[in-house]
Amino acid sequence: MTIQHPNFGSLPDDRVIMFDTTLRDGEQSPGFSMNLQEKLRMAEALTDLGVDVIEAGFPIASPGDFESVQLIAQTIRGPVIAGLARSARGDIIRAAEAVAPAERKRIHTFLSTSPLHMKYKLRMEPDAVLQAVTDSVTLARQYTDDVEWSAEDGSRTEPDFLCRCVEAAIKAGATTINIPDTVGYAVPEDMFRIFNMIRERVPGADGIILSTHNHNDLGLAVANTLAAMAGGARQIECTINGIGERAGNAALEEIAMAIRTRPDAVHRTTGIVTNRILKTSKLLSTITGFDVQPNKAIVGRNALAHESGIHQDGMLKNAATYEIMTPESVGWAKTSLVMGKHSGRAAFRDKLKALGYGDVGDNQLNDAFRRFKDLADRKKIVYDEDIVALVDDEVLRDHQRIRFVSLDVRAGSKVKPSAELELEIDGELRADMAFGDGPVDATFNAIRALFPHEVILRLYSVGAVTEGTDAQARVTVRLEEDGKLVDGQGADTDTLVASARAYIHALNKLMVKRVRTEPPAVAAK
Repeated sequence: MTIQHPNFGSLPDDRVIMFDTTLRDGEQSPGFSMNLQEKLRMAEALTDLGVDVIEAGFPIASPGDFESVQLIAQTIRGPVIAGLARSARGDIIRAAEAVAPAERKRIHTFLSTSPLHMKYKLRMEPDAVLQAVTDSVTLARQYTDDVEWSAEDGSRTEPDFLCRCVEAAIKAGATTINIPDTVGYAVPEDMFRIFNMIRERVPGADGIILSTHNHNDLGLAVANTLAAMAGGARQIECTINGIGERAGNAALEEIAMAIRTRPDAVHRTTGIVTNRILKTSKLLSTITGFDVQPNKAIVGRNALAHESGIHQDGMLKNAATYEIMTPESVGWAKTSLVMGKHSGRAAFRDKLKALGYGDVGDNQLNDAFRRFKDLADRKKIVYDEDIVALVDDEVLRDHQRIRFVSLDVRAGSKVKPSAELELEIDGELRADMAFGDGPVDATFNAIRALFPHEVILRLYSVGAVTEGTDAQARVTVRLEEDGKLVDGQGADTDTLVASARAYIHALNKLMVKRVRTEPPAVAAK
């Protein structure tokens, strides 16, 4: 039936709401923290992608989280902006304050309902949990007409009690009810049964939005999401690249393309602009420093590649023999080779617009163009991927305390490796030299000499952006400090320069993470 919703009006029977929690659940992953500008840029990309709801963060978690949710609420127009809150009064009021400037706003509050969570996490009896559900939703409704309530660990909740909690939330004014598979325990049959049960047994369930939020601990998040939709879920909670706690969440790109590719089996539609999927995925990878694996569905670099001779023969005869979707439908395109050292600033700006970077500021454009000209002098061919790598590398370093300036390294079998490094730290130019066991070690020692800090290097990984000996290297560095993990990335034709940029990127992110303090028992949901 058609549902009337305060923020979506009359929702067509076949339309599902895409609720993206990349900035909340996704950012809770170790090493995935983003600064204020990175979150805003990601929110803008999600808006362009066509998501319906952006869960912008957990306002009570820290002053930084509150500030980012509030800025997104002030800036973003189009999607509903949601703030997460536990059932505590302070959480809900803080979330309400953060989303207040939004054109369309939502408070998303939750409480555990499974026997395990109630006994050991909440230390509450079922009747007390029921009362807390009513009280929290009632309070949230004082600040907005759009309130979502979630039954944390819903997939492991006793059916009768889950129905009672959902009924209480609906009576208190919840407009969306979310049943999350918080720990990724469910199988598709479970999710279908749960949603079908709620629709059949809970009074008022046919007048609100049922939502599904699935974690990927058993690799079943997308399958469970599709099963929940078949059972009656009308809102899909997901993340770009499937990032999130532990093994992550259901991936937005996989769900969107499953709906688009199999209309015969999945009788639903979304508002996702699918040809922007790849750009959004790459942006998130650059911001977080986590690349997707090559064989990742939809957005992995091998997802639509064909090496087998049999496959290639079939593709040449008819692409549909081995492709169930076109590369262009998700944003893949053949590499362009038209840019080179003789290309001017206007051509470079046009190329950026064609690649989806029309919003790059003048200062960022100038820096990126300078690096492009330098790159064109060193490479025979400049690919689109090269331009994307250097532009992302430049844009994401805006508003950073530490900036790379120059690096001179000596290394070989007859000399002790050394690195002379120049950095700009808080606007001041500094230089120093350091030795190491190798050129990378010397470079990292020079960074430590210029900006003293104590961290553990957990990962150093080098990959190529394109093919050939003159390809840009993309380096990923993972640092750990007091149990906090951050990843940084850097790109350059010189692997050592890319290494320095990656380390500095990670170090800047670590400084952001130092000021974050999360509340006790923050839930994955």
